[in-house]
Amino acid sequence: MPLTLDTYRLLGRSGLRVSPLALGTATFGTEWGWGAGPDQSRALFDHYVDHGGNFLDTAGTYTEGSSERLLGEFARGRRDSLVLATKYSTLRRPGDPNSGGSHRKNLFASVEESLRRLGTDYLDLLYLHVWDSTTSADEVLRGLTDLVQQGKVLYVGISNAPAWQVSWMQAVADLRGWAPLVALQIEYNLIERTGERDLIPMAREMGLGVVPYSPLAGGVLTGKYGREDLEEGAAAPSPAADGEDSNRKEFNRALGTVTERNLSVADAVREVAAELGRTPAQVGLAWTLQNPGVTASTVGARTPAQLADNLGALDVDFTAGQLARLEAASAVEPGYPHTMLAGEHIRRVTSGDLRIEPRR
Repeated sequence: MPLTLDTYRLLGRSGLRVSPLALGTATFGTEWGWGAGPDQSRALFDHYVDHGGNFLDTAGTYTEGSSERLLGEFARGRRDSLVLATKYSTLRRPGDPNSGGSHRKNLFASVEESLRRLGTDYLDLLYLHVWDSTTSADEVLRGLTDLVQQGKVLYVGISNAPAWQVSWMQAVADLRGWAPLVALQIEYNLIERTGERDLIPMAREMGLGVVPYSPLAGGVLTGKYGREDLEEGAAAPSPAADGEDSNRKEFNRALGTVTERNLSVADAVREVAAELGRTPAQVGLAWTLQNPGVTASTVGARTPAQLADNLGALDVDFTAGQLARLEAASAVEPGYPHTMLAGEHIRRVTSGDLRIEPRR
């Protein structure tokens, strides 16, 4: 049965209802060299919300604050029907050591700035954006809980942090009666699947809904890159020909996202898309929603046509064979201890010939 944006899902252990695709608004604003201006951003927002979408994702430092400002402007008049998620911890003012990080001073200042830009008196969901390895878990959790108790934040989540740290924080929050983490935002796509080793299983066990970002691997899974992009010193795309996409292409090249292995995965996506009569973007997005640990994937678009194409992922229906091919093309090694624990030797020494059904 096809999904729709108004087929809402519960976010982690909370009762919060969110759409299965969240609208990422890092493209609201052109300060990063790509993205959408105010009118086009408004068209993206309206298209998403008018089709039943309610889950919108931003951050205080996206497009130098334009993302939050524009989103706040568009949400005016229907704020209470939307789930606005933002983030803190990335550096707000270069040169100011306390304008970044997970600590209490930056947390409270960041939230006040986000509330002003969004034009609201509360945030539905606040993520710790990037774990800084210097602030104690107790300080983070106490600060987040204080904001929840003040009514400025309703739910809290975390992004870009080790699984052991997240599980420790969740256990501490539960033991002390502090605000629990209900969402985990991670990079997850057919190219980056290492979250399946520990992060996603941990999230399911500890009551966090997984909200993938970059589900199309920065556009690599859409087929916009070819083998010519692998060549050392490959010519940059012509801005006259590709417009803002040239800046994004150079960004992904610099990150090392364009590799032979990743292009091979993109080839498999393109083949399955052709069989289904779908676009590669729809196939890549739809695959992330097959994982039962995933609550909602975050889609980003620069034009309404791109957004409409992305939302078509909700209609994709894979065959078992197609899923198996995508899994095989993109597989990652489980690593220790998972490989060992799944091996035949461990089965023999722990279970012998006994037949034991796994927990459902």
